[in-house]
Amino acid sequence: METVKTILSASRPISWINTAAPFAAGYILSVGSFDWKLIVGFFFFLFPYNLLMYGVNDIFDYESDKNNPRKNSIEGGLAPPRTHRQIWAAIAIFCVPLAAVAFSWGNTASKAWLAFSLFMVVAYSLKGLRFKEIPLIDSFTSSTHFYSPLVYGLLLGGGLTGYWPAIIAFVLWGMASHAFGAIQDIQFDREANIKSVGTVFGAKATAWFCFLLYSAVVVIVALNFQGTMGRLVSCALLLYPVVTASCLKVTDKTAATTNVAWKQFLWINQIVGFTITMAYLTSLPAYTPSLTLVSLVTFVIIASALAIAARNTRQLTK
Repeated sequence: METVKTILSASRPISWINTAAPFAAGYILSVGSFDWKLIVGFFFFLFPYNLLMYGVNDIFDYESDKNNPRKNSIEGGLAPPRTHRQIWAAIAIFCVPLAAVAFSWGNTASKAWLAFSLFMVVAYSLKGLRFKEIPLIDSFTSSTHFYSPLVYGLLLGGGLTGYWPAIIAFVLWGMASHAFGAIQDIQFDREANIKSVGTVFGAKATAWFCFLLYSAVVVIVALNFQGTMGRLVSCALLLYPVVTASCLKVTDKTAATTNVAWKQFLWINQIVGFTITMAYLTSLPAYTPSLTLVSLVTFVIIASALAIAARNTRQLTK
């Protein structure tokens, strides 16, 4: 049970769908079929990919994380040295074989992109690289973790033509989201001598940075995606600049108080993700109203599973 707790906590269940769904969308859009590659790829980006991403982060960030009260919860894992071997073993068992399978299919571009994606996942935290300690590069690297599965799925079908507005919006969303999360950790990162976008630019400037990037995302989507569903997605995306607007007066001394807005952000992701999914489904040639009901039921199941996993993770870490 202790090992299960360690692996679950390291993989961040609440973030699983944020990487798996973009891959599935990209794959279906480009390949146009529901097959075993979609299933394997979806699972890879659901759990193993997140285990690699957050597990490596937890291992190399333990010294700064151990003094951070929001760690060891739904918001972040805490991996004492005694658990590091378990995390590395889980990465070897779950991530390495499926990554090898993913490399075995596709074209040169998709394989190169997958290699780049996995490198960025590790480079963010790995000692000797630590992209997370280079301001702005840290936000871009973090963003890569989320938009990369979408690009990989698209490349498996041939290319990115026609999808650049969505990709650019996704990149900006990822950068804003990383920077937003960094604000609440300014005190703890400074105590650990970590140079992040938050510690270097300060809480207020970083909050404005997030607000402007999220606003740019709304504008890009509104200008490039028309129709009822396009407008609905734009409205849903407005939740991000709204929640960050509440933090625009934050100071370095009050940076930790943005954790309230961050918790709201975590659940806003689920709402916006569902809205984007519905917009995506209605754009498919084979769309039928029954898909809406199926999608709603699926969303409820996934949201419930994430809530249960998050609750169990908290209970197991007590």
